[in-house]
Amino acid sequence: MASLNVGNLGEYLREQRRTAQLSLRQLADAAGVSNPYLSQIERGLRKPSAEVLQQVAKALRISAETLYVRAGILDEKEREELETRAVVLADPSINERQKQVLLQIYDSFRKENAAEAAAAAAQADRTAEADQAGAAGATDAYRTTETPAGARGAAAERPADASDA
Repeated sequence: MASLNVGNLGEYLREQRRTAQLSLRQLADAAGVSNPYLSQIERGLRKPSAEVLQQVAKALRISAETLYVRAGILDEKEREELETRAVVLADPSINERQKQVLLQIYDSFRKENAAEAAAAAAQADRTAEADQAGAAGATDAYRTTETPAGARGAAAERPADASDA
């Protein structure tokens, strides 16, 4: 779990409250928290619980998951998954069985994509390791076939004798 980023959360809450044209006192009443406590949250002095964030989100008519992400309680991918599930479950045009089937299909696609991504990452790691090993091997081969400078110089300076001819 990430650490709470209460300053960013407080600024966001204040912005949402103002957009909703609510006073601090009105939002505090609607969320069931004290006015001073909400003020401290907005100023980044307090770390609200997930329950308080849920109450505030409900009063502001925004996603609680968005506040959890802002607070560092939930990461972005988890929020997206939860919001997708919430939309499916809230859809009045499909029945409960259809909702469950749709969520099962959604889960299977997510698992399949995660497995493919993991396999691709593993393949990329193996390719990178092979490239590094190949580069190291090529350097070693070059070093063993290279004639030392001193040996070249000695051969060049040595007079030709009958055995060389």
